[in-house]
Amino acid sequence: MAFHLQRLGRFAFRRRGLVIALWIGVLALSGIGAATLSGPTSNSFTLPGTESQRAVDLLKDRFPAMQADGAVARIVLAAPDGQKLTDPAWRAAVADVVDDFTGGADVATVTDPYSNQLSQDATVGYAQVSYTVASADLSDEAKDTLEHAIGTGRDAGLTVEAGGDAAEEASHSGATELIGLAVAAVVLVITLGSLVAAGLPLLVAIVSVGIAMTAITAATGFMELSSNTSTLAVMLGLAVAIDYSLFIISRYRQELGRGLDREHAAGRAIGTAGSAVVFAGLTVAIALVGLAVVNIPFLTEMGIAASVAVLLAVAVALTLVPAMLGVAGRRVRPRAEAAAQHRPTDTTRSRRWASWVTRHPAAVLVGTAIGLGVVAIPALDLRLALPDEGTSAPDTSARKAYDLLSADFGAGFNGPLTITIDTRPGGGDSAGGAAAGAAAAPAADPAATAAAVANSIAGLDDVAKVTPATVNPAGDTAVFSVIPNSGPAAEETSDLVRAIRDLPQPAGAEVAVTGSTALAVDITDSLSDALVPYLIVVVGLAIILLCLVFRSILVPLTAVGGFLLTVVATLGATVAVFQWGWLDGLIGIEGQTGPIMSLLPLLVVGLVFGLAMDYQVFLVTGMREQYVHGAHPTSAVINGFDHGARVVIAAAIIMISVFAGFILTPEALIKQMGLALAFGVAVDAFLVRMTIIPAVMALLGRSAWWLPRRLDRVLPNVDVEGASLDGAPQLPGPREGTDAPADSTRERDVLVTAAPSAPSRRPEP
Repeated sequence: MAFHLQRLGRFAFRRRGLVIALWIGVLALSGIGAATLSGPTSNSFTLPGTESQRAVDLLKDRFPAMQADGAVARIVLAAPDGQKLTDPAWRAAVADVVDDFTGGADVATVTDPYSNQLSQDATVGYAQVSYTVASADLSDEAKDTLEHAIGTGRDAGLTVEAGGDAAEEASHSGATELIGLAVAAVVLVITLGSLVAAGLPLLVAIVSVGIAMTAITAATGFMELSSNTSTLAVMLGLAVAIDYSLFIISRYRQELGRGLDREHAAGRAIGTAGSAVVFAGLTVAIALVGLAVVNIPFLTEMGIAASVAVLLAVAVALTLVPAMLGVAGRRVRPRAEAAAQHRPTDTTRSRRWASWVTRHPAAVLVGTAIGLGVVAIPALDLRLALPDEGTSAPDTSARKAYDLLSADFGAGFNGPLTITIDTRPGGGDSAGGAAAGAAAAPAADPAATAAAVANSIAGLDDVAKVTPATVNPAGDTAVFSVIPNSGPAAEETSDLVRAIRDLPQPAGAEVAVTGSTALAVDITDSLSDALVPYLIVVVGLAIILLCLVFRSILVPLTAVGGFLLTVVATLGATVAVFQWGWLDGLIGIEGQTGPIMSLLPLLVVGLVFGLAMDYQVFLVTGMREQYVHGAHPTSAVINGFDHGARVVIAAAIIMISVFAGFILTPEALIKQMGLALAFGVAVDAFLVRMTIIPAVMALLGRSAWWLPRRLDRVLPNVDVEGASLDGAPQLPGPREGTDAPADSTRERDVLVTAAPSAPSRRPEP
């Protein structure tokens, strides 16, 4: 593979004008598509095949007027202090608010607060507005009507707040990307020492992320995508595009420093560093596409979109970087004095660190592992749920509406459960089934059955209220609501949903629990159940891929072991901050603590695993390159670490900055994901890949590179080290058979050798 990538790099270098024009053309076409084809995004969560989703489908069939899958706005109104909504003046003001919705665009029904929707002291009430379309499809006129109604009540002197998916505020997170880019620019200038060289990774990132973003935006015209899909793609695409470009440019500068001309240096950089980039990108993409194992549509969409962004970053880095290196000319060359001074005998900070770690590998391994274990302790208290408006920012209208209802009605009013009683099970599964069922008599009386079920539910724990049942005109389905004592995301509410489902089914009827709260419980349970299978699939595929890269069994296993430490430590830190409230003021989440987003563990596993393998590939391929060219195993670790550490440190700082910028966004998922990924990258890069892995490699010695002969013959030779490339400079190595101690200056300073002492199937360069 290295040979073919080298040819690609040299071609892109020579035909740089064509390559640059092609990528500009792709960006322009995707931009035109985004401008002309874009559609709305959605924050709704659905889970086909679950009880809650089946009940929603039943309501759409049997109670079409209820608009079970339509958007909902909950308008909470409060009278001034010392007054009541039942006073004549406030009755008129409330009526004006309700009248604004009556007959409005997309409005299906609107309830009057005076129809049993006032608090006991009549100071707070709410009107529920149901729409004929989902929140993503609400017209501008419907949104304007909502805003006008809220303004009408406030102008009259009422406190009016709005909750529900119809009242969700649009997110604005553009500043987060700018923060990440700004930090990345500073790090790149410091790392590369040249404004031109530092600008190339940023340019590559802008092109690849721009194409990914506009393509996703254009795709919304053909399918409904989550509003978080593009954010995840930007978050990952921006980080990996900069990292991959940085890795290639650094290798290009090294090759120039070794005396190669610019074209051959670009070819070798793509052949060696580009090979690592390909496998790193494939590992990230596998982790993201693996989210499809969970079988949740919005999560699958997010994973596929983000994997496309990562693969685009790989493609752009492999072609646009060498093309831009050709345009930049000698302005990206390392300074002459730096090139002359950077020899294997240099005592750099990274070399001193690697030497110290390899002299005390057991102590370093045990101490670091124990420290990460301590950080992971809060993960034992991990509670998962989908976010509700109770975790929104305190100054948002949705949070104020939630708090008003909780204080005067009870927290459960923010997430009622809907109970459906189907006395003709299967009768509405299809048009034909509905027609056949219409002619058949129900197996039970829906009203009587609903009354019996409601009586049983009323005796369960955490039930505040059970509303009277409503029977559909066909007389075969009943529906009623259950108000829990606890809020939608509370553990007690989840237990109540499961307790209702555990009740015996009445004869001749089918009982189901639905509503946004029940759907959230189903999604959380499904995500929890899918975590282990997802981990097995992703880790299994990645181990196979890493076996190809490193031609080793133990190196991939140690990579995965370090990743598991990273994951548990990351979840522990996330629980401590977002669930326990530690340092909540530092990241601006006062009053917003609660359960962790139920899909966060899956995203942490997928994304952190992919990024962790990036660093594993970048560092350990350098170690293997030293080893297959004859270096002593410990020397290979030190030299490989020394030549890769500077780039990995810069890449990690950039990724941490990009992810940390997303902590500023208001969305709970993105905020939690930003902190989790920033912390996870920091832990994995500095404590796992740059501390634990060198220690483990030193302890394993030559056995780290052991591969069974049968497997060695079966696995294809991908040549990540670039042994087959032309133009490799021949540098002096150690005497044949030299095997000095790890702390020997002569042995430690070995970079490459002309006669490998370790067996290898690769030809010498």
